Amino acid sequence: MELVQYTLYTGYILLILGTIGAVMGPMSKDPIKKLLNVEVPSIGLSLILLAYNHTLALMTFLAVNAAIGLVLIRAVIKTVENTEE
Repeated sequence: MELVQYTLYTGYILLILGTIGAVMGPMSKDPIKKLLNVEVPSIGLSLILLAYNHTLALMTFLAVNAAIGLVLIRAVIKTVENTEE
C-alpha cells in the first residue's frame, strides 16, 4: 500500500474512534480527556483531507481548529479554576 492509503485509513480510524470518544466523553470528569475527545476526530478529518489532497479545505480547517482549540483550552482552565473555589 502507498502512503496515501495509510494516511486515509489512519484518518478514518481516528475519526471513528474519536467520535465514539466524544460521545462517551461527557461521562468523564477530567477536562483534559474531554479536550482530547474533541481533538482526535479533528486530526482524523485532517488526515482524510490530506489524503484526498484538498489543500484549501485542509488549511482552512487547521486554522479554524487552532482557534477553537485555544478557546477550548481557555474554557477548561476557567472551569478548573471555578471548581477549585
